[in-house]
Amino acid sequence: MGWGDLGAFGEPSKETPNLDQMAAEGMLFLDFYTANPLCSPSRAALLTGRLPVRNGFYTTNAHARNAYTPQDIVGGIPDSELLLPELLKKAGYVNKIIGKWHLGHRPQFHPLKHGFDEWFGSPNCHFGPFDNRVLPNIPVYRDWEMIGRYYEDFKIDLKTGEANLTQMYLQEALDFISKQQASQQPFFLYWAIDATHAPVYASKHFLGTSQRGLYGDAVREIDDSIGKILTHLQKLGISENTFVFFTSDNGAALISAPKQGGSNGPFLCGKQTTFEGGMRAPAIAWWPGHIPAGKVSHQLGNVMDLFTTSLSLAGLQPPSDRQIDGIDLLPAILQGKLIDRPIFYYRGDEMMAVRVGLYKAHYWTWSNSWEEYSKGIDFCPGQNVSGVTTHTQEEHSNLPLLFHLGRDPGEKYPLSFASDEYQRVMQQIYFVVQQHKTTLVPGEPQLNVCDKAVMNWSPPGCEKLGKCLTPPESDPKKCFWPH
Repeated sequence: MGWGDLGAFGEPSKETPNLDQMAAEGMLFLDFYTANPLCSPSRAALLTGRLPVRNGFYTTNAHARNAYTPQDIVGGIPDSELLLPELLKKAGYVNKIIGKWHLGHRPQFHPLKHGFDEWFGSPNCHFGPFDNRVLPNIPVYRDWEMIGRYYEDFKIDLKTGEANLTQMYLQEALDFISKQQASQQPFFLYWAIDATHAPVYASKHFLGTSQRGLYGDAVREIDDSIGKILTHLQKLGISENTFVFFTSDNGAALISAPKQGGSNGPFLCGKQTTFEGGMRAPAIAWWPGHIPAGKVSHQLGNVMDLFTTSLSLAGLQPPSDRQIDGIDLLPAILQGKLIDRPIFYYRGDEMMAVRVGLYKAHYWTWSNSWEEYSKGIDFCPGQNVSGVTTHTQEEHSNLPLLFHLGRDPGEKYPLSFASDEYQRVMQQIYFVVQQHKTTLVPGEPQLNVCDKAVMNWSPPGCEKLGKCLTPPESDPKKCFWPH
């Protein structure tokens, strides 16, 4: 979902009344980022509080490539990483994930092996339908075992866009919250719905109701669901001791726009890029009785901060034996303080850009290759900025491109290299980057090796359903990452 997809962020059709109300009752973060411009690495960062280059969610197969966890990936979240639910268990929390996991689908990467107590959802994206011979359809799990597959047991109509998944995910959330409230149990719910990811879907009740087409239908259904979850917390009388945060795993995917893509508002490009449109995300914090209503924060935030902030709320300290990149946002949320911190924009193994205050310096620029672009794959449709949205990887390490995001949120006007402002700001940024690079110890890359034999042929529980498929011979290869 993109920064410009919510009415509270200026979306013209104003079709997100519940999220807009959530913002009116809580705090809107205007400068909130993901840790990566696509799904799996930013989810790994959220749950570990660490940059993907540290937690292993990157590739070294080619320079500055985005990589994620498709069906044939061999890697996943390493056992050495400590995930938020594992740590919350120490404070007596019951943890549930609903929706997309995307941190590896092989048995050792199962969410219930990494701190979650319950799971309803899928290890991969809802791509398909596949033929179950060359590619298996993606499984849907309840806890340890699969209960069916997308397109077979969990229908998604690619012609109409109809699917009931968001309604199922909503009911799972309401039931889980009710159960924990009844047993007076502290809980962590990670509600990771994916209806706005192409192929976009919505349930029948929402189809055709948006001015924005199918994508807008999906946004409206998500908005409606969040309204129901917040109302449920209030009805149960637990809203004042439940902290809720809404955000996205990356900017809107403009490659599937306009029919199946969202809006990144005034920002440049979209998902897969380290321009603002790829990594600045909508974000709202809600906690009645604690967060003053109607607040807007200019705190530089990141999904990794949700790790540290959640531990702080539970009275826990982050692990001291590793570098944690997330900061505790509670002083910003509860007292309106501004905490000085940089934002690093990574694409694979490369730090592409850094933001310090209102300034952003690009050390590398790249939207995507000429080869991919010539096939119609465009991450910046209608937004060519000469010398900025480059189709070859351009290094600017000696003279980074510098933008003032307050005056120029669209990254269209680089500051003159000769200006006093450029010299002064780059001197400050230089020290931030040097400090970051000297302390950076990359993790073992998890997204280098692919093998068709590890795909979702025979997930746990397939025997009971008669849905086990025969895998091919193992043939590990280097994964190919074009972006």
